[in-house]
Amino acid sequence: MTSKDLSTTAAADLSRGGSSPSAAVIDVRNVCFAYTASGSVSVLKDVSFECRPGEFFSLLGPSGCGKTTVLRLIAGFDYPTAGTLTADGQAVSGPGVNRGVVFQGDDSLFNWLTAMENVGFGARLRGRPKAEQQDVARRFMDLVGLKGHERKYPQELSGGMRQRIQIARVLANDPSILLMDEPFGALDAQTRNELQDELSRIWAKTEKTVVFITHDIAEAVLLSDRVGVMTSGPNATIREIVEINLPRPRMRSHVDFGRLYERINELIIDEVRKSRARHRGEED
Repeated sequence: MTSKDLSTTAAADLSRGGSSPSAAVIDVRNVCFAYTASGSVSVLKDVSFECRPGEFFSLLGPSGCGKTTVLRLIAGFDYPTAGTLTADGQAVSGPGVNRGVVFQGDDSLFNWLTAMENVGFGARLRGRPKAEQQDVARRFMDLVGLKGHERKYPQELSGGMRQRIQIARVLANDPSILLMDEPFGALDAQTRNELQDELSRIWAKTEKTVVFITHDIAEAVLLSDRVGVMTSGPNATIREIVEINLPRPRMRSHVDFGRLYERINELIIDEVRKSRARHRGEED
């Protein structure tokens, strides 16, 4: 298998909007985004891709390319300056219960609530009978491997456990789409590897459609069905969508894992070089 074989023609067609949007859970079409508060600064230009039902789709690219901006647009936290964006067949006009967001770090947890109370705090659970809230919260605590820690407060748990609480709280709301913004970026390598494997197991069991933002190539190859590699900014777009056609569960030491890693790494290095060349030209 050559490095070119790892990126299929079908994947390339998707990155250019070549497949039917009717089958997509998420459909991003020619999306542009610019900050205008202190002069117009273009972040994204003509970003197009789709996410299939139950797909694990990752976005990565050079630092500052706008990966998180794409996720915020899908979440409905920000609005595109041009283009169209739909989730579950509906135009995204703001946040919705069909899209759950897991952020990097644990700032969204409530330190005055126990782990199980945090999990049961979701919008779809509030107002339900307390026994029902606890039953759902306990079920998702078990799913993320936190059985026995229900009565502990966030400050009594490790960073990895707090991230598990965030994932459980989002899943307890039963969104069809899970949006994850570098959720393991602040963790040590051992904990990160453990949670990557745990997330892969949870995703297989829940069959959610996942959009995962990362700067870690190995993480993207381990978890994803497809990886969208972005160009460097400004005016960032999708350069290529790489199909991760490896059997699951995946072994980080597998030779084809390494080949996919190198293929994606080549794309990102090329984008970094182009960005530096542009900056040198501007300075000259």
